[in-house]
Formats: sequence, C-alpha cells, structure tokens
Amino acid sequence: MRKLLIYWACYWACGASIYISGCSAIDSMGSAVPRALDKMPLIHRPDVQQGNVITQSAIDKLRPGMTKNQARYIMGTPMLVDVFHRDRWDYIYSMQPGGEERTQEHISLFFSDDHLVRIEGDYRPLAATEDPLKVDKGAVISVPDYTGEKGIFSWTLKKEGIDSEK
Repeated sequence: MRKLLIYWACYWACGASIYISGCSAIDSMGSAVPRALDKMPLIHRPDVQQGNVITQSAIDKLRPGMTKNQARYIMGTPMLVDVFHRDRWDYIYSMQPGGEERTQEHISLFFSDDHLVRIEGDYRPLAATEDPLKVDKGAVISVPDYTGEKGIFSWTLKKEGIDSEK
C-alpha cells in the first residue's frame, strides 16, 4: 500500500510539472501567433485614428489674442484640459495605418485671461496674411436642374407595368 501511495504521488507530481510547463509553452506560442498573422498578406488591418485631427491650415488660422471660443471653433474641443492648468489646452492626434508604425502629433495652446498667448508642439503657424475667421463670400456653387431621370426603383415599376406617377 505504501508503494502504491508513493507511485501515486510521483504520478501526480510529474503530471503537475508537465501541466505547468505546458502552460508556459502555450503562453509563448500564444504571443507568437499574432506576430505570425501580422505578416500574412491577405489580412485586413484597419487604420486606427485617435484624438483631434491637427492640420497645418488649422494652425495657420490661430492668432495671438484670440479668445478660447475662437480657438475652439478652429481646432475643436481639446483632447486634454488639465484640471490644475485651465489655461493650457492639449490637442493630440495619433494615426496608425494598418500594419505600420503609429505616428503621433501634439499641439499645446496657452491662454492668459481667456486670450491665446502662445502655441507649442509639432506645428508652427505660418505668417499671418488675412483674418482666419473671415467667411469667403466669393464661392459660388451651381446646382444643375432636375433632368427628369428616374432611379432604378421607378424603372423597375415601369418595366412591371406599374405607373409610379399615379
């Protein structure tokens, strides 16, 4: 009986050690599988965008002395507003095209007495030439007249002998 107990304990100890080492091997295989899938050619990898889109044209519209509302109109709502520094707005934008490295852009706007005093970050404003909030009234958009062409639904009804005009 004593030998049977010793064999039984050895059996369970060996089984437990194989089980524990097997879990670590499975864990290392589990992290290798996504890396192998990243290299496969026909897998769709979506673009991941996060934060506020920052463009040079938006930065060019910012001027010292603008109010917070004017800056918010141009740049949008800031991504980060520090609770302890309410006069600093941070705009962060990151883009990761499918399967490529992530790029990140950052702009900080500093205000004093609700007026913009300076801009720091990845973009610099270009020379001021015109009022950024000025509305361009010279743009004319022409809309063509309706030619009476009907859509596929009306065409199908006509083919079936049903008049859509009635």
